[in-house]
Amino acid sequence: MTHRIAMWSGPRNLSTAMMRSFGARADTVVSDEPFYGAYLKATGDDQPMKEAVIASMDCDWHSVARAMSGPVARPIWYQKHMAHHMKGPVGIADLAAHTHAFLIRDPARVVASYAVKRVAVRPDHLGVARQRQYFDREADRLGKAPPVIDSSDILADPAPMLAALCAALGIPFDPTMLRWAPGRRDTDGIWASHWYESVEASTGFGAPETKPVVLDAEAQVVADACRADYDYLAGFRITA
Repeated sequence: MTHRIAMWSGPRNLSTAMMRSFGARADTVVSDEPFYGAYLKATGDDQPMKEAVIASMDCDWHSVARAMSGPVARPIWYQKHMAHHMKGPVGIADLAAHTHAFLIRDPARVVASYAVKRVAVRPDHLGVARQRQYFDREADRLGKAPPVIDSSDILADPAPMLAALCAALGIPFDPTMLRWAPGRRDTDGIWASHWYESVEASTGFGAPETKPVVLDAEAQVVADACRADYDYLAGFRITA
């Protein structure tokens, strides 16, 4: 029986490093933002490499959802999903065979990370409102809070935080999650050439986030718009 994990994240959230971490496990296969092509085709959002991404992916919402619920060769299937991609006719309810979890990051740090890439960002790009919506729906279904993990907590203490996350997901912790080989993966999306430079150079999680973030006025407006939803989700986050 396959244990499917749908990790709902926003961009610039440590999401690719987390995918590397789970991909280092011998019992796990990973998928990288499978709804990205469908999102771009449906919305026309002017993101880097848009046309190449659309051409490289299955862009049918229902087909992608069926594939994510289909067979896979290993016991665990870690699916990296971007919450803000879910603008079409499918959503969390269409992934009923999954264990759902939520990866969050302080919105000021997310917006600052976008600024480094010189990509314009709107509040909806952070996906925090959608994460909160999905979290509440899953909490109602389960009768308890689903797992929430904050990227800053992972960076501050990777081993105990990953162990706590694995326990919440119902899988054993594997120390191989702490280290991985550098470079690109066949499972990476075609957009890796634009976004994954730092992850491709990495062999493990980076240093804790301690440097203060300073945003210009426009960026601060975006971060502030996401603050309440982030604070709500952070109130449920896993601690080691």
